[in-house]
Amino acid sequence: MRTLIFALMWIAHFLPNRVLAVIGNSVGVLAFWLIAERRHVTRINLEKCFPDKTVEERERLARAHFRAFCRSFVDRALLWWAPRARIEQLVRIEGLEHLRAHPGAPVLLLVPHFAGLEAGFARLACEVDMVAFSTRQKDARFDELLQRGRSRFGDQRLLLRQDGIRATLSAMRAGRPLYYLPDQDYGPRDTIFVPFFGVPAATIPGLSRLARLTAARVLPCVTQMLPGGAGYVLRIDAPWDNFPTDDLVADTRRMNEYIERRVLEMPEQYLWMHKRFKTRPAGEARFY
Repeated sequence: MRTLIFALMWIAHFLPNRVLAVIGNSVGVLAFWLIAERRHVTRINLEKCFPDKTVEERERLARAHFRAFCRSFVDRALLWWAPRARIEQLVRIEGLEHLRAHPGAPVLLLVPHFAGLEAGFARLACEVDMVAFSTRQKDARFDELLQRGRSRFGDQRLLLRQDGIRATLSAMRAGRPLYYLPDQDYGPRDTIFVPFFGVPAATIPGLSRLARLTAARVLPCVTQMLPGGAGYVLRIDAPWDNFPTDDLVADTRRMNEYIERRVLEMPEQYLWMHKRFKTRPAGEARFY
């Protein structure tokens, strides 16, 4: 079955973008009914973050999220096998000048978990050599394809979290921007609780700590999926002023508040399937 899926994905990279979008949306409709656990997690996350929305509104948002997520997965056929010219056409970059303004200097790209983050990495890899964390997948063949896809263009350095902080700092100090995804629940270790849409969320304060250790500039970087197979747009914002500060909690709250604003612009594209509130403060009941 795995081999068949990968073979179909390879065939899919020859198809037009609009056809891939239809396929991805259709897979999302099916997945919403088949993957009960992630449907349950998505519904709880939306209920916690958007209590003012009606049940019907949240249900429509949940279904739209599955479509966006599955479409982004189908689009990996392009990211893994399509020629560079097609990737450059698929993803438009806005704000690249903000990154170009710091050649050789440490830079942190703040990349929240939106559906387009893999497309954004592939497109940015056509412009600059980066460093990024990589999680080893349980499926060895999928892990191989993922790693090869992320390293197709340029000289990308993909680190496992087990490689430790020294390898990351060394790469950043050598002038590689860090494509950094700090907005998931990694458990209680080295996390602090800061609000995310008003809900205490276990959040790693790594953005502030890394910025302090390397004197890096923080540039928010979000990739938005466009409707109807129109591709993606990757937006790099100007570097944050007055960051980091001496207040680790305030810095981490600032990060979450930024992500909230981007979520409100495209709520269906945020990774609601993830158990963002898995870790709870002491004495608080579990959500999932």
